[in-house]
Amino acid sequence: MALPSERFAAYVAFCFIFLALIHFPAGASAGASQNVFPLLQPYDFLYYSGVRAYYGEEWSKAAELLEKAIATKESLLRVRRRCHDECAAAGTHARNKLDSQDESFWDLWVLDWIQRKAECMRFCVGRAVSPTGQLPTSTDIEYEFDTRNPYNFLQVTYYKLEKLQKAAAAAHTYFVANPSHLEMRNNIEKYRRMDAVTEEDFQDREIEYEKHWVFYDAALQHEASSDWVQATKRWKACLNETLRQMEECRVQCETTAQRLPEDRGVDSVEGVFEKAAALSLSLLSCQQLCVTQVATRPGRISAQEDFLPTQLEHLHIAQFKAGDISGALQTLHSFLLFYPSDKDSLDNLQLYIETLGGDVNTQGAQPAQEIVRYIDRSLSEKKLLYFGMENLDFNFTDPDLWTPEDAVPESLRINWRAEKEKANEKMKEVEQEEEVDDSGFFGGGPVPQEGVTITMDDETLNGTNRVAFDGVMTDKECDRILQLATVAGSVGDGYRGRRSPHTPHETFEGLTVLRAVKLAQDGLVNQTDARLLHELGERVRVLLHSYYRSPSGLFISFTHLVCRSAVAGDQEGRMDLSHPVHVDNCLLEPETKHCWKEPPAFIHRDLSAILYLNDNFDGGELFFTKRDAKTTTARVKPTCGRLVGFSSGPINPHGVTAVTSGRRCALALWFTKEKFYRDMEREEAEAVWAADGQSVLKKDEDEEEGGVSARRTARSHAPKERNRGRGGGVTGGKDEL
Repeated sequence: MALPSERFAAYVAFCFIFLALIHFPAGASAGASQNVFPLLQPYDFLYYSGVRAYYGEEWSKAAELLEKAIATKESLLRVRRRCHDECAAAGTHARNKLDSQDESFWDLWVLDWIQRKAECMRFCVGRAVSPTGQLPTSTDIEYEFDTRNPYNFLQVTYYKLEKLQKAAAAAHTYFVANPSHLEMRNNIEKYRRMDAVTEEDFQDREIEYEKHWVFYDAALQHEASSDWVQATKRWKACLNETLRQMEECRVQCETTAQRLPEDRGVDSVEGVFEKAAALSLSLLSCQQLCVTQVATRPGRISAQEDFLPTQLEHLHIAQFKAGDISGALQTLHSFLLFYPSDKDSLDNLQLYIETLGGDVNTQGAQPAQEIVRYIDRSLSEKKLLYFGMENLDFNFTDPDLWTPEDAVPESLRINWRAEKEKANEKMKEVEQEEEVDDSGFFGGGPVPQEGVTITMDDETLNGTNRVAFDGVMTDKECDRILQLATVAGSVGDGYRGRRSPHTPHETFEGLTVLRAVKLAQDGLVNQTDARLLHELGERVRVLLHSYYRSPSGLFISFTHLVCRSAVAGDQEGRMDLSHPVHVDNCLLEPETKHCWKEPPAFIHRDLSAILYLNDNFDGGELFFTKRDAKTTTARVKPTCGRLVGFSSGPINPHGVTAVTSGRRCALALWFTKEKFYRDMEREEAEAVWAADGQSVLKKDEDEEEGGVSARRTARSHAPKERNRGRGGGVTGGKDEL
């Protein structure tokens, strides 16, 4: 029934006042003592106990407690979900009275309904969780588990216990969420070299919470290869899993112990109704922010904006191209619930209707009901939250870009519009500054190597800080390195063993400097060829350091000899790329033209280069684009001894066209200004030579700068992050060109 507007604030508070009861433990119920299963203990206590055992070098105890902490937290989430479902019908009789009783009794039936649900939840949780286990955990503990720090301790613990498979899994699980952690990268590389560890041991133990990202990446890969039927299936699975994950997050918001405002560092709130309102609005805010939580990849700081609308947009296009016009029409109607005035979508709507012969009197003409329910619920919650902002001094940041203006009270619209305009201005600035490079490099310096000529510069390549040199290698040197790649290149090297990391139409082979040196030490490859591979990195470094007039030192960050071969008989009608468009030191979002300089991107990269070894293949051209990842600005055709160098930031998105026949080989290199990120593999290779009584081929960078040579503390490069695909997806974090 409708409520008088002047009483609305009180009822907002009252509707949730007793809901708060389920958020404060009142001890286990009488029936709990009869439970044959042990009650769940506080997982924060188990975690701290495990950490203490770790520092006490009690490895078996530490492993047991840390694993128990992880398992207990997972069990607690399941208990809350089960109790939420069991208590969903509690107080139904009282709730049904709300629309049938006189207004004067309305609050009593609300009280009865909420109290019954609260009692049910307390009893249910009390049967499985100890009283202390029901207490709220600290923000420090939440942060520890959000960043997967328990797995950081576990990987060392299992290593000490010589349980290497478990150590590898723990290391990988931690690294997924912390891809810039240098020590963990180094540990993973060590595990990969151990005979007892296989590629299958590098499992992400938190994958249950990331299934929607697995579907998302798979859908983008199917799009890239124009497999629209499979892309449709994956987008549907991604959408369903995203909705499920958001619903699970909302349940946890409702069933997790909440703190009063003063416990959250907010000024004290006077009065029971004010406290109840603060708690209820905090609950709604938590549930609204679930979209941000679900839309944030492990290891990312920022959520992907418009996560649900983006999936719907991809899905309706995939359905249309797969021939499912009715399905595309329904999905497009669902998308229009978010953006009803989007011009491109309205044009597509007309196209779909015309394709169906104007017959829209089908079920497909209506949006999906789960999306309708999602929108209706979200808007209802937003209105309550904005009411709290307007009348109860509550702070709320709307996580959605699609929120309609009429959902915001008039008194707040001025600030709301100002924020919208500020965001739009920022987007315009991004577009205007697209061609501005803040890398600190300035092309045009001298070319210190005899026989090397500049064949393309910024003007020719239609960009900033782009250059191509010819004559960097001789034909004989190209042949030697090509032979080295043929003899020593391993399938999928550097890409977690995947033979086709970017496209199923090509195979991939790779070789690092350290691997070449070790093979040479074992007599499996020519020693001089391995040393040439090492020396080429230094040759390119000196050349680029001079040309770009870098005021600081320039250090090699990673070197990778890579070959791509077209799969015979699998090239007809091919529409994908050998390497999708990406940026080397940030995560490119083509739709917003923004590049996020945060993990899992390799943010320490400053300069990128590719040194070509051959041209006897078709395709495989390097191309540069604008930030939309579509508008090509320049192309470079490979040939022996041609070097392309460019700054690694968002000014230079790039990709590689499909290799449709033959084998394309090149040496990919990245450089950094920070000594900390120098390539440890080169240091290890030099140490191998030194142990054999051979001098290092290159002049040490520290000597070149007039300083004292010091042992490098940086590590070799990590395994590559998965490709995010093309189009509207996020791309970045690549380890080769």
